[in-house]
Amino acid sequence: MLATALLGTTVLSGPDGTGSGTDAASAVRLAAATTGPQPGTFTGQAFDTCTAPSSAQMQAWLQSPYRGVGIYIGGISRGCAQPNLTREWVAAQQAAGWHLIPLYVGLQAPCTGFRNRINPELAAAQGRAEADDAAAQARNLGLAPESVLIVDIEAYPTGDTACTKAVNEYLSAWTARLHDHGYFSGFYSSLSSGVADQVTAYPRTDHVRPDYLDFAKWDGVSTVTDAAIPASYWMPKRRMKQYRGDHHETWGGVTLNIDSNYVDFAPLPATGTGDFTGNGWSDLLYRDGFSGQLLVRHGDGTRLGAPVSLGTGWKVMDAVVRPGNFNRSGGEDVIARDSTNGNLWLYPGTGTGAFASRVWIGTGWNGLREITPIGDYNRDGYPDLLGVSAATGALYLYPGRGTSFGSRILLATGGWNKMDELTGGPDLNADGQVDLIAREKSSGSLYRYSVTTAGKLGSPVKVGSGFANKRDLVRVGDFDRDGRADLVAVDLTTGLLHRYGWLGSGWSGPVLIVGMKWNYLQKPLL
Repeated sequence: MLATALLGTTVLSGPDGTGSGTDAASAVRLAAATTGPQPGTFTGQAFDTCTAPSSAQMQAWLQSPYRGVGIYIGGISRGCAQPNLTREWVAAQQAAGWHLIPLYVGLQAPCTGFRNRINPELAAAQGRAEADDAAAQARNLGLAPESVLIVDIEAYPTGDTACTKAVNEYLSAWTARLHDHGYFSGFYSSLSSGVADQVTAYPRTDHVRPDYLDFAKWDGVSTVTDAAIPASYWMPKRRMKQYRGDHHETWGGVTLNIDSNYVDFAPLPATGTGDFTGNGWSDLLYRDGFSGQLLVRHGDGTRLGAPVSLGTGWKVMDAVVRPGNFNRSGGEDVIARDSTNGNLWLYPGTGTGAFASRVWIGTGWNGLREITPIGDYNRDGYPDLLGVSAATGALYLYPGRGTSFGSRILLATGGWNKMDELTGGPDLNADGQVDLIAREKSSGSLYRYSVTTAGKLGSPVKVGSGFANKRDLVRVGDFDRDGRADLVAVDLTTGLLHRYGWLGSGWSGPVLIVGMKWNYLQKPLL
């Protein structure tokens, strides 16, 4: 990020220039230290300097306009020693009110003259390895999950397609791997090289873009907007600008050599539902109809990872749904119906990608054509299910009770056999109530049914068309964590899996999220 971070120069002067901040006052601050993600919600001025200042110097700089500080947590290209950067220092600065911005200076673009460069043939593997190291360094320093870890790729020549490809592969792997560790990804580079390449790659479905952007443009203007970055990219509150390079500033009698930055960050919205593995990102569960395995693919916000088996014996289950945290024990649960006897089983998720022992929660469910999670329909704190009678087309609410159900409630007397591919839970119209989405079989159109405060279904509102050739249309929470709900569906023509993001009045997409065909799988999506 800093030229000094790579060249290894820094200037520190003032009182206690080498102090570690382990005095009694620091101990008091440490006891009150916050433990939230860094930098958290922060809009304002920040500085970074090659070597983390002492706690005494940081205390003096509370007289400055800066309230954020960049800290170089690791990387093979990090140029300065970090005698002050300890777990205790991090806690003390958080307690003092500083927002910490973790920076990692690793391998550089292969088309530069830096000593340690990305190998184009190993770019993805190197990105994963450096993300592993960055996450380890962050944990060692006590930086909470969902902190933003910014990788520094210094300016490199433009127009070199092989170089750009290597950087993109490295960065995709870096971001996806940080998500596995529960951290957010940031990317720093110059506006004219690395950032320009990321702007070009932003809409690509095969590129896992960084969650946050930190761009260098030394024009002295403290803003995060720039004509070179489309207004919808890395927004809202996902940008940082380095607007002034190496210079000296003195505050509280302490002079530091710094870069100046303007930050507009906030944590990404939570996915809400769909996170089976507990790393903060929606995952996809599906059943292999041939082997009877239940499988999970971990999401990273852009695509899906390799399948991981959750067990066998699922071939007999003809309805498998994800109700969310049904038993309120903290994990994402699964409910499945046994086709041989109509029994319903709860598979409690542990929140770590596995199930606890299953629990019998009902019988007589074989008369339903559709079983659909709807979220907390009746607002009693427990997720609920909807069901459609195969015989009459009536729609029923089954109130969840954690490990059982209350008496079912008739919501509509008939007509629901003409609607299929039901899915529910996301609040699409921002009224604080869950919504039901249903496809009309005859037209392939999607309709939204809002739940009223009286517990009734509102009138249908058309929210999509052209879904006639799709199957297994289901919610996956907020897959890309942009604050809006997402759906996934299989295209019957191609067998490919696509994501559809909610735009406020309709759906984006289709966006390919895994490059395999799903035709051979029975009921693959949950």
